[in-house]
Amino acid sequence: MKSGLLIFLGALGVAVISWSGVVLMAQRQYGALTQFKDPAEEALYPLPLSGIAAQGAMVYKDLGCASCHTQQVRRAGIGGDIERGWGTRQSVARDYIRETTAQLGSIRVGPDLRNLADRSYATDEYLFNLLYAPESVASHAAMPAYRFLFEVRPITVGQASPSALHLTGKNAPPAGCEVVPSIRAQRLVAYLRSLNDTYEYPEAKPFDEKSEDAKKKDAH
Repeated sequence: MKSGLLIFLGALGVAVISWSGVVLMAQRQYGALTQFKDPAEEALYPLPLSGIAAQGAMVYKDLGCASCHTQQVRRAGIGGDIERGWGTRQSVARDYIRETTAQLGSIRVGPDLRNLADRSYATDEYLFNLLYAPESVASHAAMPAYRFLFEVRPITVGQASPSALHLTGKNAPPAGCEVVPSIRAQRLVAYLRSLNDTYEYPEAKPFDEKSEDAKKKDAH
């Protein structure tokens, strides 16, 4: 009985120490990260999300976009993310401090979105059309259509919406009607258009194995 209690307490102690090492140390290391102040520009990075983009992050989470898209660019030589044009550098912890929930994802049915706003094609019009009718702008897109994020409504004479989608063929609305993004669609696109981690923090510099070997030799 006594030995059983000691085993239990020992196992509990190991679990507590392990938890402290994994969770508390990670919180201490990453939880205290703040914006980086550029010494030349005297600007802070990353920039905070605008109100509508922050609301769009919640729409992104609610729709489960992280089930098919990642937001984590791996460093050069690992996975080919940079070679695909998904980013100019590897993602680092500081990139995510402005978000309440980091949408890292784990499966890439679609492309990584971490630097979507840095891609010339990713305009508001493109993203709205992609959400409403993916095949209209990306013929091989595997994503579903999110038409419930849009409203099909009659066009009031002389009052056509400037934000109405330009759709043709089978995706065009009925005669006399227009397709207009809902506020949820506008928030989501604002969030997607905020994803642009191009500022190179000191910790984001590529790992140079030769440089590390040189440092070790100098230390000896």
